[in-house]
Amino acid sequence: MSTPNFRFKQFTVWHDKCAMKVGTDGVLLGAWCTPTPRFTDSPIHRFTILDIGTGSGLIALMLAQRCPDAHIDAIDIDPQAIEQATYNFAQSPWSKHLSAHLSPLQSWHPDSPIHRFPDSPIKYDLIVSNPPYFVDSLKNPDKGREQARHTDTLSYEDLLKHSARLLNEQGTLALVLPASAEEQIIRLASNYGLYPVRLTRVYSKPDRPTPIRILIEFCKESPIFPEVSPLMGDLEGSSLCISSSTSPCSAEYAEMTKDFYL
Repeated sequence: MSTPNFRFKQFTVWHDKCAMKVGTDGVLLGAWCTPTPRFTDSPIHRFTILDIGTGSGLIALMLAQRCPDAHIDAIDIDPQAIEQATYNFAQSPWSKHLSAHLSPLQSWHPDSPIHRFPDSPIKYDLIVSNPPYFVDSLKNPDKGREQARHTDTLSYEDLLKHSARLLNEQGTLALVLPASAEEQIIRLASNYGLYPVRLTRVYSKPDRPTPIRILIEFCKESPIFPEVSPLMGDLEGSSLCISSSTSPCSAEYAEMTKDFYL
């Protein structure tokens, strides 16, 4: 039986009311993504982040630790998740900069009356998501977990379309996805003017030849790879192995998460 909370170095995440518990996917994305402006000549403003499908608020809290002055909006369609995230945010050192909202991505507008930071930019500098990813699998009898896992509530198409709508022109979209979705997500993203600029393929063990996840960042233009076609299906990327041959935690994974895990 899982414990009701998970303690990190600077915060605790309660997840007993959430369909999806604290897991490796969220930790990977929170530690890997880039919560800083991509261009040094960007106008100076308060850095803004949107966490789509926040669940317990794990990724938002990790980003608050990494970027403590940022304004972070976290949205979810599960009332229990929002209740849990709101509590976790309130108990953290960054409570004034974190805000949880019950809203689907499709109708979320940061300048709506519910938004708590009316003086912040309408567009986000960074959007992150650990989205639902089961497309054609058997449904879980646990309705909350089913909703969190299946793309019925948030398709890749909607995720990319509305992320493009909410992202500023120099912003970044960061996702963690099944490795099998790599080609599909890159092709779909190009339909909305989003192009991959960073990619890491994640492997469970050194002797497993097939990646289990991808960590991928998109932007609205490609300053890093301007000569590559919009589909960029041959983006080389890097790799990360979670465990080693002798330990459940590899040296590279330990290095990536050292600021968070106890």
